[in-house]
Amino acid sequence: MTVVTMQQVECALKKTVGRKGMSDQELKNLAEYLMSFFGYADEVIDNRLTSEDRDVFYMLEEEGLLTTTQEEVLLKKGKLWRIHYWILKKDQIIRLASMDEAGAVVHDEAAEVYDQISDEEWARHRGAAGGDSGKQPGRDETH
Repeated sequence: MTVVTMQQVECALKKTVGRKGMSDQELKNLAEYLMSFFGYADEVIDNRLTSEDRDVFYMLEEEGLLTTTQEEVLLKKGKLWRIHYWILKKDQIIRLASMDEAGAVVHDEAAEVYDQISDEEWARHRGAAGGDSGKQPGRDETH
């Protein structure tokens, strides 16, 4: 599961709705407001929103930061129930946050170290970290 930080959300908002004249404090408040709905989740059920919340979500959908989906459930009485969800476009937020003001992607040189590690090294590390050899941990290993 991809996680976005508050800083990434603020940066993405600055590069979208911020260009329409919102102050840094307004952008920070909007980021906090948005993340208060999502937290670590990817989606929010539409029924949870007020009409004012929904207006903000529609604005953010226009900017490409949110999208919607729906699910149809057949009730016992034979009626079809539609459930609408708002989905946080985390990949888009991360992409926007990693761009400079001119639109070029900014590379994190420190993170590029991980790209240089071979698949074999990652596999060896995963095997050592998983360490599930079937034995129960000793008393000292659990505390």
